[in-house]
Amino acid sequence: QVQLVESGGGLVQAGGSLRLSCAASGRTFSSDAMGWFRQAPGKEREFVAAISWSGRWIYYADSVKGRFTISRDNAKKTVYLQMNSLKPKDTAVYYCGARREDEWNGWRIYSATEYEFRGQGTQVTVSS
Repeated sequence: QVQLVESGGGLVQAGGSLRLSCAASGRTFSSDAMGWFRQAPGKEREFVAAISWSGRWIYYADSVKGRFTISRDNAKKTVYLQMNSLKPKDTAVYYCGARREDEWNGWRIYSATEYEFRGQGTQVTVSS
């Protein structure tokens, strides 16, 4: 089982930046694909970005392309989400999830049901 701790959220004005971190422990981190998802009040958890264990394969939601960057440091067992040009609609609780890379392809990359979420999330609030 993997344990995940998200951090780095906060309150920022529109146009600002934040860097989220997700520290993992437990099973072998470098075997897992990692994803960032977010959930706004009253809405379903939605895909934001994902990265393969090697870092070779990276995916983004259309709504964040060009503004957010996902990366990982396997030695530190940490995945990051650099968020620039933030907008009020980015306001949500952000969660990181882990998934074994077996058959990590197609719709599975983008579905929250495919990942293990073991943290409390970190709140991101963007004011206009």
